[in-house]
Amino acid sequence: MVFTIKVNGNMHSVDADGDTPLLWVLRDVLGMTGTKFGCGMALCGACTVHVDGVPIRSCITPIDGVGDSAITTIEAIGATAEGAKIQKAWLDREVVQCGYCQSGQIMSAAALLASNPHPSDSDIDGAMSGNICRCGTYVRIREAIKQAAQ
Repeated sequence: MVFTIKVNGNMHSVDADGDTPLLWVLRDVLGMTGTKFGCGMALCGACTVHVDGVPIRSCITPIDGVGDSAITTIEAIGATAEGAKIQKAWLDREVVQCGYCQSGQIMSAAALLASNPHPSDSDIDGAMSGNICRCGTYVRIREAIKQAAQ
């Protein structure tokens, strides 16, 4: 079946089964490999993208559930004010170790700052709780989010 989806401001026609996860459409059909596969069960956050500004887990979101919503991936997040500030803070605070989870972390952080420009530690913990970092850089992630919020 052919679906027309809006990703990072561009319209794309994709031929996929309706139950194909958005993650695989982004990665395998559109070649946008910044969004990562982690667990396939929406538990780790590596596959986080925004759908109409809301962070979702693309590994469990079927392509037929996207409709005409606007999808934003890590490839475009730096074009937003929040995203650019977060990416700079990530570098300034040397958040990344292995880097695998970082696209999902940044997408969750961008959604947080878009809805709450001055989050408390509790707000940050709540927004980031579904994103797992196996390297344990949580303290630096929080510091980077606070820096981006300044």
